[in-house]
Amino acid sequence: MILDAIKVFLPTTLVFIIGIAITPALTRVMYERKLWKKNNRAQEADITNKDFANVHDGVAETATPRVGGVIIWLSVLICISLMWIVSKVFPTELLTKLDFFSKNQTLVPLAALILGSLIGLADDLLQVKGTIGDNTSSDVLGNRWVKIGMIVVIGLAVASWFYFKLGVSGILIPFVPGIFNLGVFFIPFFILVMVGVFSTSVIDGLDGLAGGVLAIVFAAYAVIAAGQHQTDIAALCGVISGAILAFLWFNIPPARFYMGETGMLGLTVVLTVIAFLTNTVLLLPLIALPLTVTTASVIIQITSYKYFGKRRVFKIAPLHHHFRALGWSKEKVVMRYWVVSIIAAIIGVVVALISK
Repeated sequence: MILDAIKVFLPTTLVFIIGIAITPALTRVMYERKLWKKNNRAQEADITNKDFANVHDGVAETATPRVGGVIIWLSVLICISLMWIVSKVFPTELLTKLDFFSKNQTLVPLAALILGSLIGLADDLLQVKGTIGDNTSSDVLGNRWVKIGMIVVIGLAVASWFYFKLGVSGILIPFVPGIFNLGVFFIPFFILVMVGVFSTSVIDGLDGLAGGVLAIVFAAYAVIAAGQHQTDIAALCGVISGAILAFLWFNIPPARFYMGETGMLGLTVVLTVIAFLTNTVLLLPLIALPLTVTTASVIIQITSYKYFGKRRVFKIAPLHHHFRALGWSKEKVVMRYWVVSIIAAIIGVVVALISK
C-alpha cells in the first residue's frame, strides 16, 4: 500500500521539478522564435459585439507564445523515460516496482497523449507562421475539421484496441449492476466521446483557467485509478497533473505563455482514454464539470442564435467570457472555476469509488 502511494507521489513530484527546470530554456526559445499569433481574435470578431473585444486582450494575444503545452507533455515524457531507464540500469525490486510504464495500462494513453500533442503542436506552429493564406491567426487546420478528422482516427485506433485486443464492448452505469453492452457500437461511442471531450478545449481562454481545471481532473482520476488498483494509470494521471502544475506556475497571470492546441488536444485525447480505462466515462461530465458546462454554453449560444431569432443566451460564449462581460475580474473567474472543479471532482471520485 505504501509502495503504491510512493509510486504515484514520487513521479508526480519529480515531473513538477522537471517541468520547472526545463521551462526557462523553452520559454527563451518561444520568445526568440516569436511563437505567437500575428492577429488577435478581437480584430477578427464582429465589431458589433463590443463585449467580445472587451474581454480579449489583443496585446497579450499577439505578444505571448501559444505553445506552452509543450512543457506538459515533454515533462511527462522525460519523467516516464527517466523512471524506466533507472529501473533498467538499476533493476532492484524497489526501482522496478516504481516504473509505471506498462503495456497493459500506460502505453496506449501515453501514445495518445504524445500523438494528440504533436498534432496540436503542428496546428499551433501553422497558426504562428501563417503558412496558409493571409489570415495568420485563422484556425489553419481547416476550421478544426482536419483536427477533428485526426481525432477520429486516433479514437478509431484506440477504440479498436479496446474492442478487439481487450475485449471491451460495454460501459459501467453508476449504481447499476453489471456492464451495459454496446457491442460493436462501442467503437463509434468511444470516438464520439473523444470528439466531445476535445470540444471542451474552448475553456482555454483565461490565464490559468484550463491548467487549473485539468490539473484537478487528472488528480481526481489518479485517485480513482488507485482505488481500482490500477496503480500505473494512477501514476500516469499523477504525473500529468504534476506537469500541468509546473505549466501553471508560469501561466498564472500575467501568463508567460499559453497552453495552445499542443496542450489542450493532447490532454483531452488522453483524458478520454483514461476515462474508458477506469470505466468511468459516464462520470466524466461530473468529474470535469467546468469542461462540460463550458461546451454546453457554446452549444446553447449557437443554437439560440441560429434557430431562435439571433437571440443570445449569454453575453459571450464560452461561459467564462460571459462572466467577464458581466464585470468579473479574470482572477475571480479562474479561481471560482477552480473551486467548482475541486467540489465536482470530489463528488465524482466518491461516486466512482462507491459504485464500482
